[in-house]
Amino acid sequence: MNQQHLKKDLVIIKISGNIIDDEARLEDFLKELSSVKGHKILVHGGGVMATQLAKDLGIEQKMVEGRRITDKDTLKIVTMVYAGYINKKIVAMLQANQTNALGMTGADGHCIKAHKRKSAKLDYGFVGDIDEVNNDLFLQLISQGIMPVIAPITDDGMGQLLNTNADTIAAEIAKSLSQHFNVQLVYIFEKTGVLQNAEDESTVIPNLSYTYYQQLKSRGLIFAGMIPKLDNAFTVLNSGVQKIIIGSASQLSLVLKGESGTTISKDE
Repeated sequence: MNQQHLKKDLVIIKISGNIIDDEARLEDFLKELSSVKGHKILVHGGGVMATQLAKDLGIEQKMVEGRRITDKDTLKIVTMVYAGYINKKIVAMLQANQTNALGMTGADGHCIKAHKRKSAKLDYGFVGDIDEVNNDLFLQLISQGIMPVIAPITDDGMGQLLNTNADTIAAEIAKSLSQHFNVQLVYIFEKTGVLQNAEDESTVIPNLSYTYYQQLKSRGLIFAGMIPKLDNAFTVLNSGVQKIIIGSASQLSLVLKGESGTTISKDE
């Protein structure tokens, strides 16, 4: 028997800040997620709320291709928002739906080892790039029926917190745990999928290959926050992850069945 078929299924879902900021939509999404059977991990962002708080406090925010430049003050804000309010709010709402969830960051249990990004072209500030995922900790939690809820904050093992892209965290956890599970990676946001026209929901691309993605990006049809999401998706596609789908929070059940959203595929 193929060893792959002996593995249990694991769904890793990343949800974006736009859904988190809408309490009614978030509540509906978490209720539906709680009804999904099997092993699950939820990774969340929260960029919109963090940006608004920074604005209220008069702290300028800089974004490059959908990625936040994180100075010392911004790091404090994203840690408070992501690891604090948003993470615990999601956990409480999952508990209300009889899903035993544990809110954590990459620093907790040192479950995600990272380092401060180094770039010759641009100083990203306190932004983390992932080195390693602590599979043992995730396996222990999952085996006890606990659903990890991960906020996008990591640390470098020397006391420094780091702001780390939530899409990347979801992708790296998916890659690492694919050694132990048949992993499906799902990126959930407010749109029905990857759109040819960002203003027209009817232009969803059912299947997106890497070549087609590069063509759309070069024409300026895919930009900002969607770029790191798709870059991560294609990176993990050849790393053991069984399936990657991008879709809408309001259609979670259909997305998980591959009946809605955009499926990321290899070039033929």
